Amino acid sequence: MKLANLAGRAVLVTDAGAVDVERASGGAFGPEVQPLYERWSDLRAWADGPDGPDGPDGPDGPGGHDGRGGPDGPGGAAAAAEPYDEGDLRSPAPEPRQVFGIGINYRAHAAETGKDVPAVPATFTKFPSSLAGPFDPVRAVNDTVDWEVELVVVIGRRCDAVAEGDGWAHVAGVTVGQDISDRTLQVAAGAQFSLGKSHRGFGPMGPWLVTPDELPDRDDLALGCSVDGEVVQDGRTGDLVVGVPALIARLSAVVTLLPGDVIFTGTPPGVGVARTPPRFLRPGQVLESWIDGVGRIRNAIVAP
Repeated sequence: MKLANLAGRAVLVTDAGAVDVERASGGAFGPEVQPLYERWSDLRAWADGPDGPDGPDGPDGPGGHDGRGGPDGPGGAAAAAEPYDEGDLRSPAPEPRQVFGIGINYRAHAAETGKDVPAVPATFTKFPSSLAGPFDPVRAVNDTVDWEVELVVVIGRRCDAVAEGDGWAHVAGVTVGQDISDRTLQVAAGAQFSLGKSHRGFGPMGPWLVTPDELPDRDDLALGCSVDGEVVQDGRTGDLVVGVPALIARLSAVVTLLPGDVIFTGTPPGVGVARTPPRFLRPGQVLESWIDGVGRIRNAIVAP
Protein backbone atom coordinates (compact mmCIF):
# COMPACT_ATOMS: atom_id res chain seq x y z
CA MET A 1 0.00 0.00 0.00
CA LYS A 2 1.14 3.52 -0.81
CA LEU A 3 -0.32 6.33 1.31
CA ALA A 4 0.16 9.89 0.08
CA ASN A 5 -0.73 13.39 1.15
CA LEU A 6 -2.24 15.03 -1.92
CA ALA A 7 -2.77 18.75 -1.33
CA GLY A 8 -3.72 17.99 2.27
CA ARG A 9 -5.97 15.00 1.58
CA ALA A 10 -5.12 11.37 2.30
CA VAL A 11 -5.02 9.21 -0.82
CA LEU A 12 -3.88 5.71 -1.68
CA VAL A 13 -1.70 5.65 -4.77
CA THR A 14 -2.50 2.79 -7.17
CA ASP A 15 -1.40 1.93 -10.69
CA ALA A 16 -4.65 3.52 -11.86
CA GLY A 17 -4.16 6.79 -9.97
CA ALA A 18 -4.99 8.27 -6.58
CA VAL A 19 -7.94 7.05 -4.49
CA ASP A 20 -9.30 9.58 -1.98
CA VAL A 21 -9.49 7.74 1.36
CA GLU A 22 -12.41 9.65 2.85
CA ARG A 23 -14.61 9.43 -0.22
CA ALA A 24 -13.74 5.84 -1.12
CA SER A 25 -14.36 4.65 2.44
CA GLY A 26 -17.73 6.38 2.61
CA GLY A 27 -16.47 8.60 5.42
CA ALA A 28 -15.16 5.76 7.58
CA PHE A 29 -11.85 7.64 7.61
CA GLY A 30 -11.26 11.37 7.65
CA PRO A 31 -9.62 13.45 4.92
CA GLU A 32 -6.26 14.11 6.62
CA VAL A 33 -3.20 11.87 6.65
CA GLN A 34 -1.76 12.21 10.16
CA PRO A 35 -4.82 10.90 12.09
CA LEU A 36 -4.77 7.72 9.98
CA TYR A 37 -1.68 6.49 11.84
CA GLU A 38 -3.79 6.24 15.01
CA ARG A 39 -6.07 3.82 13.11
CA TRP A 40 -3.44 2.09 11.05
CA SER A 41 -4.74 -1.46 11.50
CA ASP A 42 -8.25 -0.35 10.53
CA LEU A 43 -6.93 1.45 7.46
CA ARG A 44 -4.98 -1.60 6.30
CA ALA A 45 -7.97 -3.87 6.82
CA TRP A 46 -10.18 -1.59 4.73
CA ALA A 47 -7.59 -1.02 1.98
CA ASP A 48 -6.93 -4.76 1.63
CA GLY A 49 -10.59 -5.70 1.93
CA PRO A 50 -12.97 -6.55 -0.93
CA ASP A 51 -14.03 -2.94 -1.45
CA GLY A 52 -10.68 -1.29 -0.70
CA PRO A 53 -8.27 0.12 -3.29
CA ASP A 54 -5.81 -2.73 -2.73
CA GLY A 55 -8.48 -5.42 -2.47
CA PRO A 56 -9.74 -7.74 -5.22
CA ASP A 57 -12.34 -5.26 -6.44
CA GLY A 58 -10.26 -2.10 -6.08
CA PRO A 59 -8.44 -0.23 -8.89
CA ASP A 60 -5.44 -2.60 -8.63
CA GLY A 61 -7.46 -5.76 -8.09
CA PRO A 62 -8.85 -8.19 -10.69
CA GLY A 63 -12.14 -6.26 -10.70
CA GLY A 64 -10.29 -3.18 -11.85
CA HIS A 65 -12.19 -0.35 -13.49
CA ASP A 66 -14.37 -2.81 -15.40
CA GLY A 67 -15.24 -5.00 -12.43
CA ARG A 68 -17.14 -4.58 -9.20
CA GLY A 69 -14.84 -1.83 -8.02
CA GLY A 70 -15.08 0.19 -11.22
CA PRO A 71 -16.98 3.44 -11.76
CA ASP A 72 -20.22 1.50 -12.39
CA GLY A 73 -19.70 -1.01 -9.59
CA PRO A 74 -20.80 -0.81 -5.96
CA GLY A 75 -17.86 1.46 -5.13
CA GLY A 76 -19.33 4.04 -7.50
CA ALA A 77 -17.49 6.94 -9.08
CA ALA A 78 -16.31 8.16 -5.67
CA ALA A 79 -14.13 5.05 -5.30
CA ALA A 80 -12.50 5.39 -8.72
CA ALA A 81 -8.82 6.25 -8.96
CA GLU A 82 -8.03 9.62 -10.50
CA PRO A 83 -4.93 11.13 -12.10
CA TYR A 84 -2.92 13.50 -9.94
CA ASP A 85 -0.14 16.09 -10.20
CA GLU A 86 3.02 15.11 -8.33
CA GLY A 87 3.51 18.79 -7.51
CA ASP A 88 0.52 18.50 -5.16
CA LEU A 89 2.17 15.83 -3.02
CA ARG A 90 3.02 16.85 0.53
CA SER A 91 4.81 15.11 3.41
CA PRO A 92 3.21 11.71 4.13
CA ALA A 93 3.67 12.37 7.86
CA PRO A 94 3.05 16.12 8.12
CA GLU A 95 2.45 16.53 11.86
CA PRO A 96 4.23 13.87 13.93
CA ARG A 97 4.52 14.40 17.65
CA GLN A 98 8.15 13.25 17.64
CA VAL A 99 10.86 13.24 14.97
CA PHE A 100 14.04 11.29 15.69
CA GLY A 101 17.32 11.52 13.80
CA ILE A 102 20.11 8.95 14.02
CA GLY A 103 23.69 10.05 13.45
CA ILE A 104 26.72 7.98 12.39
CA ASN A 105 24.65 4.91 11.51
CA TYR A 106 26.67 3.75 8.49
CA ARG A 107 30.27 2.67 9.15
CA ALA A 108 31.52 4.23 5.91
CA HIS A 109 29.92 7.55 6.89
CA ALA A 110 31.62 7.35 10.29
CA ALA A 111 34.94 6.75 8.52
CA GLU A 112 34.53 9.68 6.13
CA THR A 113 33.79 12.03 9.02
CA GLY A 114 36.55 10.65 11.25
CA LYS A 115 34.17 9.58 14.00
CA ASP A 116 33.82 6.35 15.90
CA VAL A 117 30.61 4.36 15.61
CA PRO A 118 28.82 4.98 18.92
CA ALA A 119 27.85 2.08 21.16
CA VAL A 120 24.39 3.64 21.55
CA PRO A 121 22.52 5.13 18.55
CA ALA A 122 23.48 8.80 18.29
CA THR A 123 19.96 10.16 18.60
CA PHE A 124 18.85 13.77 18.11
CA THR A 125 15.57 15.39 17.16
CA LYS A 126 14.52 17.27 14.09
CA PHE A 127 11.74 19.56 15.23
CA PRO A 128 8.47 18.76 13.44
CA SER A 129 8.23 22.23 11.89
CA SER A 130 11.30 21.36 9.78
CA LEU A 131 9.41 18.72 7.78
CA ALA A 132 8.45 19.48 4.19
CA GLY A 133 7.05 17.87 1.09
CA PRO A 134 8.87 15.82 -1.54
CA PHE A 135 9.09 18.63 -4.09
CA ASP A 136 9.30 21.66 -1.82
CA PRO A 137 12.25 24.04 -2.19
CA VAL A 138 15.11 23.95 0.30
CA ARG A 139 16.54 27.28 1.41
CA ALA A 140 20.32 27.64 1.39
CA VAL A 141 20.33 29.63 4.62
CA ASN A 142 24.12 30.03 4.45
CA ASP A 143 27.16 28.65 2.61
CA THR A 144 27.33 25.36 4.57
CA VAL A 145 24.00 23.63 3.86
CA ASP A 146 24.60 19.90 3.30
CA TRP A 147 22.65 16.91 1.96
CA GLU A 148 21.96 13.59 3.74
CA VAL A 149 19.66 11.09 1.99
CA GLU A 150 17.94 8.76 4.46
CA LEU A 151 15.43 5.96 4.78
CA VAL A 152 12.65 7.44 6.92
CA VAL A 153 10.43 5.21 9.04
CA VAL A 154 6.92 6.16 10.19
CA ILE A 155 5.51 4.37 13.24
CA GLY A 156 2.13 2.64 12.95
CA ARG A 157 1.68 1.22 16.47
CA ARG A 158 2.53 2.53 19.92
CA CYS A 159 5.96 1.24 20.93
CA ASP A 160 6.87 0.58 24.56
CA ALA A 161 9.92 -1.62 25.09
CA VAL A 162 9.39 -3.44 21.80
CA ALA A 163 11.52 -6.51 21.16
CA GLU A 164 13.81 -6.28 18.13
CA GLY A 165 12.06 -9.22 16.50
CA ASP A 166 8.79 -7.27 16.59
CA GLY A 167 10.25 -4.02 15.29
CA TRP A 168 8.93 -4.15 11.72
CA ALA A 169 5.44 -5.06 12.99
CA HIS A 170 5.25 -1.58 14.54
CA VAL A 171 6.16 0.25 11.32
CA ALA A 172 3.42 1.78 9.19
CA GLY A 173 5.82 2.27 6.30
CA VAL A 174 8.89 3.96 4.95
CA THR A 175 9.59 6.95 2.75
CA VAL A 176 12.48 8.89 1.21
CA GLY A 177 13.91 11.75 3.26
CA GLN A 178 16.64 14.33 3.32
CA ASP A 179 18.16 15.32 6.65
CA ILE A 180 19.31 18.72 5.38
CA SER A 181 21.99 20.12 7.68
CA ASP A 182 23.32 23.58 8.47
CA ARG A 183 26.87 22.53 9.30
CA THR A 184 27.83 25.92 10.75
CA LEU A 185 24.99 25.92 13.27
CA GLN A 186 25.47 22.21 13.96
CA VAL A 187 29.08 22.78 15.04
CA ALA A 188 28.40 26.08 16.81
CA ALA A 189 25.79 24.40 19.01
CA GLY A 190 28.43 22.24 20.70
CA ALA A 191 27.59 18.96 18.98
CA GLN A 192 23.89 19.38 19.80
CA PHE A 193 22.55 18.66 16.32
CA SER A 194 18.89 19.60 16.62
CA LEU A 195 18.92 23.30 15.65
CA GLY A 196 21.30 22.75 12.76
CA LYS A 197 18.95 20.08 11.41
CA SER A 198 15.70 21.98 11.93
CA HIS A 199 15.55 25.07 9.75
CA ARG A 200 12.16 25.35 8.07
CA GLY A 201 12.03 22.91 5.16
CA PHE A 202 15.12 20.93 6.23
CA GLY A 203 13.19 17.64 6.31
CA PRO A 204 11.66 16.98 2.87
CA MET A 205 9.93 13.57 2.75
CA GLY A 206 7.97 11.55 0.24
CA PRO A 207 6.76 11.08 -2.35
CA TRP A 208 4.51 8.73 -0.32
CA LEU A 209 4.62 6.15 2.42
CA VAL A 210 5.22 2.54 1.28
CA THR A 211 4.23 -0.33 3.55
CA PRO A 212 7.00 -2.89 4.27
CA ASP A 213 5.20 -5.71 2.45
CA GLU A 214 5.61 -3.77 -0.82
CA LEU A 215 9.41 -3.69 -0.57
CA PRO A 216 11.69 -6.16 -2.40
CA ASP A 217 13.88 -6.53 0.72
CA ARG A 218 12.90 -4.22 3.55
CA ASP A 219 16.30 -4.64 5.25
CA ASP A 220 18.46 -3.97 2.18
CA LEU A 221 17.31 -1.12 -0.05
CA ALA A 222 19.49 0.89 -2.42
CA LEU A 223 19.41 4.64 -1.75
CA GLY A 224 21.22 7.68 -3.05
CA CYS A 225 21.04 11.30 -4.10
CA SER A 226 22.40 13.59 -6.79
CA VAL A 227 23.14 17.29 -7.15
CA ASP A 228 22.38 18.64 -10.62
CA GLY A 229 22.44 15.06 -11.92
CA GLU A 230 25.81 14.11 -10.36
CA VAL A 231 25.44 11.20 -7.94
CA VAL A 232 26.93 12.21 -4.59
CA GLN A 233 25.58 9.42 -2.34
CA ASP A 234 25.08 5.76 -3.27
CA GLY A 235 24.49 3.20 -0.54
CA ARG A 236 22.30 0.41 0.81
CA THR A 237 20.28 0.23 4.00
CA GLY A 238 21.76 -3.21 4.58
CA ASP A 239 24.88 -1.32 5.69
CA LEU A 240 23.09 0.37 8.61
CA VAL A 241 24.96 -0.19 11.87
CA VAL A 242 21.65 -0.36 13.74
CA GLY A 243 18.88 -1.49 11.41
CA VAL A 244 15.21 -0.56 11.60
CA PRO A 245 14.05 -3.31 14.01
CA ALA A 246 16.97 -2.69 16.38
CA LEU A 247 16.41 1.08 16.26
CA ILE A 248 12.79 0.66 17.28
CA ALA A 249 13.81 -1.70 20.08
CA ARG A 250 16.55 0.57 21.40
CA LEU A 251 14.56 3.80 21.14
CA SER A 252 11.41 2.29 22.64
CA ALA A 253 13.42 0.98 25.57
CA VAL A 254 13.89 4.61 26.61
CA VAL A 255 10.97 6.59 25.15
CA THR A 256 7.49 5.75 23.92
CA LEU A 257 7.17 5.90 20.14
CA LEU A 258 3.72 7.05 19.07
CA PRO A 259 1.71 6.34 15.92
CA GLY A 260 2.80 8.74 13.20
CA ASP A 261 6.22 9.43 14.76
CA VAL A 262 9.11 9.73 12.31
CA ILE A 263 12.63 8.26 12.44
CA PHE A 264 15.38 9.45 10.07
CA THR A 265 17.58 6.35 10.22
CA GLY A 266 20.96 7.77 9.17
CA THR A 267 22.86 8.62 6.00
CA PRO A 268 25.38 6.67 3.90
CA PRO A 269 28.77 8.15 2.91
CA GLY A 270 29.11 10.97 0.42
CA VAL A 271 28.02 14.05 2.39
CA GLY A 272 29.42 17.41 1.36
CA VAL A 273 31.18 18.34 4.58
CA ALA A 274 33.44 15.26 4.35
CA ARG A 275 34.71 16.08 0.86
CA THR A 276 38.05 17.68 0.04
CA PRO A 277 37.42 20.53 -0.29
CA PRO A 278 34.03 20.55 1.42
CA ARG A 279 31.09 21.02 -0.92
CA PHE A 280 27.70 22.45 -0.10
CA LEU A 281 24.37 23.26 -1.71
CA ARG A 282 23.93 26.49 -3.65
CA PRO A 283 20.84 28.36 -4.89
CA GLY A 284 19.88 27.22 -8.38
CA GLN A 285 20.89 23.59 -7.84
CA VAL A 286 18.53 20.62 -7.79
CA LEU A 287 18.84 17.87 -5.17
CA GLU A 288 17.24 14.55 -6.15
CA SER A 289 16.99 11.61 -3.73
CA TRP A 290 15.74 8.06 -4.17
CA ILE A 291 15.23 4.69 -2.53
CA ASP A 292 14.59 1.64 -4.71
CA GLY A 293 11.09 0.32 -4.27
CA VAL A 294 9.99 3.52 -2.51
CA GLY A 295 10.33 6.45 -4.89
CA ARG A 296 12.10 9.74 -5.62
CA ILE A 297 11.93 13.26 -4.28
CA ARG A 298 13.31 16.38 -5.89
CA ASN A 299 14.10 19.69 -4.19
CA ALA A 300 15.21 22.95 -5.79
CA ILE A 301 17.77 24.84 -3.74
CA VAL A 302 16.74 28.47 -3.37
CA ALA A 303 18.11 31.63 -1.75
CA PRO A 304 17.08 32.33 1.86
